[in-house]
Amino acid sequence: MVHSRRKKSNKLDCLVDEVKAVLQSTVKRGDHLTVGLSGGVDSVVLLDILSIISRKMLFTLSAAHVNHGISSRSADWSHFCCRQCYASGIPIFVTYVKVKKVTGASLEAVAREKRYRVFSQLAGNYLVLAQHQDDQAETLLLQLFRGAGVRGLSAMPVMRKQTISKAPSILRPLLDISRAEIETYARQRGLTWIHDGSNDDRSFNRNFLRHEVLPVLGRRYPTYAKTLLRTSQHMAEASALLDELAEADAQSCVTDGNLYIPALRELSQSRAKNLLRYLLHRHHVPFPSTIKLDEILNQLRYAKKDAQVQVIVGGAEIRCFKDFMYIVPQQTKPLEHLQRRWQGEPSVQLAELGGLLRFISKQGQGLSAHKLKQGPVFIKVREGGEHFTPDCKRPRRSLKNLMQEASIPPWQRFTLPLLFCGEKLAWVPGIGTDCELQAAPEEMGIVPEWRVGNSFK
Repeated sequence: MVHSRRKKSNKLDCLVDEVKAVLQSTVKRGDHLTVGLSGGVDSVVLLDILSIISRKMLFTLSAAHVNHGISSRSADWSHFCCRQCYASGIPIFVTYVKVKKVTGASLEAVAREKRYRVFSQLAGNYLVLAQHQDDQAETLLLQLFRGAGVRGLSAMPVMRKQTISKAPSILRPLLDISRAEIETYARQRGLTWIHDGSNDDRSFNRNFLRHEVLPVLGRRYPTYAKTLLRTSQHMAEASALLDELAEADAQSCVTDGNLYIPALRELSQSRAKNLLRYLLHRHHVPFPSTIKLDEILNQLRYAKKDAQVQVIVGGAEIRCFKDFMYIVPQQTKPLEHLQRRWQGEPSVQLAELGGLLRFISKQGQGLSAHKLKQGPVFIKVREGGEHFTPDCKRPRRSLKNLMQEASIPPWQRFTLPLLFCGEKLAWVPGIGTDCELQAAPEEMGIVPEWRVGNSFK
């Protein structure tokens, strides 16, 4: 009996040691780790293992639970997660989100997107998720049946950064551990967890694979999960090589993040498509279908220089202007009116225009701080008919012509913040300041800077 207990303890210790080995390659003393806790057996085991390891590695541990409100038992699951954490002295953060069916996307996909949006806003160094070896196998097969390319067939990495720079990196320390090992650990440790009945619903593709297909594969190929993991790792290596090729092509084809179309036309069909996928990925745009990607490439290859190319893909738009391709957020109806009073703040967030306007004090540059005090200063958008004099040696001209000369793309011309002093147009992004309001060399000036997004690097 003593021998049996020692054997059982060794199995538990082995699992803890495997997770600890993964953590030791990335996590440092004092780091903050947050477990994505659903209440299922996988995340409950992960929380238990990390609580053991944290005492030796001395990192801070907390949990995050997202209540999607889809199941009638959602509140019970949230309460369960809270009780688990309170019993272990682990802080927990619970978020409630609303998940609605979206045309063209499954409810699972929408819930996942909402969940990861919450995860991207968490504090700390790492968000630790409980995906394991069987999850890898299921994901590979699902992607294969969707006709995914090399990147889609790549393995989930043990660690990856989220798209938001300040978000915690995602860490998956259970990827080499099977579902059976996790469940054995849970039973031997006497852990409790919740069972989501939707995981038994065979109408969901993943559940169909898990309950109907994989057991059959397992009887014929007992080590299929490890084999498929190896395949995914090969795909990840191939994807990395394709990214390296795209980066090399971007050196000669991309300027300031925008694609130079004549250079794209010099590439082979395969390399051109690879570069387009790479650029879409860099802009966080979901990959289009093969047909859609071919459509985009054909328009870029054969469109005339002044053609109005506009292709919508994954919440973004492909636009062309003067031999360059731009990837921009999908355009909504232009603002017909905007008037925001500026009262000396160092920066103004303009959510309506999707960016941040910053004001920097510099001697002898930009707008005269003294002259700006002579009238109220407003931030507006172009309405048409504005005139401007950025060059004191040239006559007053229409803003429309100045924007054309400055090569400002047409779709941006009504979404730029214009600065007015009283009724006078004082500053235009990409063009400059009005001649009469420019700061003299000896006086303090204010230099406005416009950045799409919410921060300056």
